[in-house]
Amino acid sequence: MSKAISLNETIHEICTRYPEIKEILRELGFEDITNPIMMNTAGKIMTISKGTQMKNIDIENVKEKLKEKGFEII
Repeated sequence: MSKAISLNETIHEICTRYPEIKEILRELGFEDITNPIMMNTAGKIMTISKGTQMKNIDIENVKEKLKEKGFEII
């Protein structure tokens, strides 16, 4: 079964559907993702796409790592 995600979904939506992605995103530079307060506030409006821009994280690297971990970017 494919784990499909959109880079424009909120981080909260993605992490609710696929809890294992939290650790992957944390390793990629989304340090605040493990903070429940941040997840329940900013996580409900922040997307991976917006987050990579704000934190100056290479989005291509994020896509590559997510694909390696079995996620399909749609």
